[in-house]
Amino acid sequence: MELSLTPDIYTPSVDEKGNYIDKIPNIINGLYCSCGARKDKIYETVSKFSTHTKSKTHQKWITTLNNNKANYYIEFLKSKELVEQQQRLLVELETQLQTKSLTVDYLTNILASKNNTNNQCVDLLEIDDINY
Repeated sequence: MELSLTPDIYTPSVDEKGNYIDKIPNIINGLYCSCGARKDKIYETVSKFSTHTKSKTHQKWITTLNNNKANYYIEFLKSKELVEQQQRLLVELETQLQTKSLTVDYLTNILASKNNTNNQCVDLLEIDDINY
């Protein structure tokens, strides 16, 4: 089995004024830029990525990021709220699943004990000793 290394995803840095700027990191396993200039292009060297950052598409992407900072923050807050809601829902569903699993185990034990004593089929609708 071969170990495959995935390229890092480029994220622009933020300057002291809060604007996005290009600061080229060290490239170890390649670098993928999500600006959309060249889909699925992986940059292997700093010089190739540096050339890419000067392209019109990349520069336009940085400008768009800077122009939409407030919208991205609002979107982040909405996403954070959605994740919290989904986490609460998962906990609730897990609790329901545990309860139903325990009920199935309980009914299976009742069925097995009745089936062992009578050695015949049991009508599940006639089981009276279920306490919810």
